[in-house]
Amino acid sequence: MGMKVHVTGAGGFIGRNLMSALARYEHDAVPAVAGADAVVHLAAIAHRHASRDELDQVNVRLSARLAREAAACGARFLFLSSVKVHGEQSEQPFTERSAIAPADPYAASKARAEEALHAVPGLPLAILRPPLVYGPGVKANFLLLMRAVARGWPLPLGAVHNRRSLVYVGNLVDAIVRCLTANGTYLISDGGAVSTPQLCRELGEVLGRPARLLPFPPALLPAKVRASLEVDDRALRERLGWRAPHGRAAGLRATADWYRRR
Repeated sequence: MGMKVHVTGAGGFIGRNLMSALARYEHDAVPAVAGADAVVHLAAIAHRHASRDELDQVNVRLSARLAREAAACGARFLFLSSVKVHGEQSEQPFTERSAIAPADPYAASKARAEEALHAVPGLPLAILRPPLVYGPGVKANFLLLMRAVARGWPLPLGAVHNRRSLVYVGNLVDAIVRCLTANGTYLISDGGAVSTPQLCRELGEVLGRPARLLPFPPALLPAKVRASLEVDDRALRERLGWRAPHGRAAGLRATADWYRRR
């Protein structure tokens, strides 16, 4: 039997994909928290120029208000957080038990939101902390990287040796649906991590334009570009039995197909 699910941010990159996934699993989207079996809270401010007050108002206080509404009507609550609550880089893969150490205001607001949600009495709560999400409709840095590869621009990444976890939007929304009846906090990824140069090569393959990688000294690149950020998502796979329905190759092909159609 399907659930009645209220989704915030339903018109965004992840939200549009989630709405399709809910329909496939015969769940009904509803416009209000009242009457919902579950609330999926995707809406957030993520841009770099938002003030602390804007981030606090939307990412923290709105989250807490919605959670109180959900608890009052007996609905479950799923919050989309970010692996960035653990920081921007890691020598070892992050797990759910890794220290909370946000390195920017957005990640700090997500960490404060998690704290606020845990403080809501009687709230059945699931939290997902994804790394970079890609797929058709992606924006920001991933779109810029695709554009650079597609146009044959030289990239100074050939000597970078890092490990980055990613998650295809189709995998993320599948996990969100799985977590509608779960409690707890979970990291998520497509599976194995990939180096930035290898990601560029794979993008080049699906775009039909070999990536031009130059062996620039990594020490001269920004830390975010050369650093590793890997997640260990065994908890999601072992506790909930979740498996990514799409491999990275399929996710990149779908993203490249969308890019060419734009």
